[in-house]
Amino acid sequence: MSTKEARRVYVMEQVVAGKMTVRQGSQLLGLSERQVKRLKKGMKEKGVAALAHGNRGRAPKHTIPKNIRDVIVSLATGLYKNASAEHMAELLRLHQNISVSGKSITRILRQEGVWDPSVKKHRRRRKSRDRMPKEGMLIQVDASPFDWLEGRGPRLHLHGAIDDATSKVLALHFRPQEDLKGYFEVLRQVVMKHGVPRGVYSDGHAIFFSPKANKLTIEEELAGKQVSLTQLGRALDQLGICHVRAHSPQAKGRIERLWETLQSRLVVELRVAGISTLEEANSFLPEFIERFNKRFAVAAADPEPAYMPPIAADEADTILCLKEERQASNGSVISYRGQTYRLLDQKHRVLSLPPRAKVEVLVHLDGSIDALYKGQRYKLETFQVPKPEPETQSSQPAQRKPVGRKPSPDNPWVKFKLPRVTRDPVESYFKKHEAAHLSTLLD
Repeated sequence: MSTKEARRVYVMEQVVAGKMTVRQGSQLLGLSERQVKRLKKGMKEKGVAALAHGNRGRAPKHTIPKNIRDVIVSLATGLYKNASAEHMAELLRLHQNISVSGKSITRILRQEGVWDPSVKKHRRRRKSRDRMPKEGMLIQVDASPFDWLEGRGPRLHLHGAIDDATSKVLALHFRPQEDLKGYFEVLRQVVMKHGVPRGVYSDGHAIFFSPKANKLTIEEELAGKQVSLTQLGRALDQLGICHVRAHSPQAKGRIERLWETLQSRLVVELRVAGISTLEEANSFLPEFIERFNKRFAVAAADPEPAYMPPIAADEADTILCLKEERQASNGSVISYRGQTYRLLDQKHRVLSLPPRAKVEVLVHLDGSIDALYKGQRYKLETFQVPKPEPETQSSQPAQRKPVGRKPSPDNPWVKFKLPRVTRDPVESYFKKHEAAHLSTLLD
């Protein structure tokens, strides 16, 4: 019994005993005289129990049942481990058909002593720049290495793109490592589904900016190029996209915070779906992106998008690929990675190329290759260069050919022979020191 309840019991006992008036009791308890009279009547009928509230000991109607609380705690420590309270509330509605708020989940987990990963330490304050006013004016791209499959599969790198104005996830793609193919696939999803953005914001990775940017060839300088472009930089240049370099992770904080959120949410979603391979993970991403954007995307200041029109699949294949230049030989063939190829047109006819004609070999995302010559795409056919037949070996050993021209027998150098001279070592020593001995005797 609390102090307040004990005081109420003492005052009401005095009122019932007639030692205190109803008015005095109401003044001491802070209640109306009508309420004191009701309590007095109840004490005469039920005793001190009449002073307790009628709902004491009864569970409220809106309380969460114990079986639901047990399910929440079990999932928070098992299948939904490391999920935030808000994310867990979404998963419960989606998979278990349980409607519980994130605050209620936090309260239940705290009562059970379960750690809430959404509770974070105070971070250093930074001045944020304003968002772009329109969607498509600037997108941020990056890749995140993480154990996305939690040991059920290989360690993967997630490549992604997010819009700066709306925080809308535009594309995601898993790869075994951070590579050019992953970024090409992300850009392909963006330009074909949403449109060509005006600008791309990225870090200074060698995939984006060549470390030999200041070393231009004479042909590039005469062509007016200012920097040496990488394969990805060349693709952005062909698409007409302005490429901006970020000099710190905080500068592209939009996508850095996205990785933090995905490392909490996407890992749990992949675990719930039972995904353990790279292919399954990439197939799961489109549906996840749609739900994620409904939850976290915001409206742009200007509702009119700034994207340039989307490009066709054929144009995307020509731009978003690996391009390497080759020169044609006199036989209208080119060499690429140890193989010799001929160009075929749409009617499977061999294309005649002038000597030293420049041909671009295109390696596409699916591994197929073709060629681009004067703006037209051609198929490549492997051409086997005939090898010379090996000489037949005779049974007799090959005679060694003399080096140079053999002189004639009447050549004076052939007739003339120097006599062979042999010297006694003692005699040679005496002749060498003979002059010194003679000078000693004369003295």
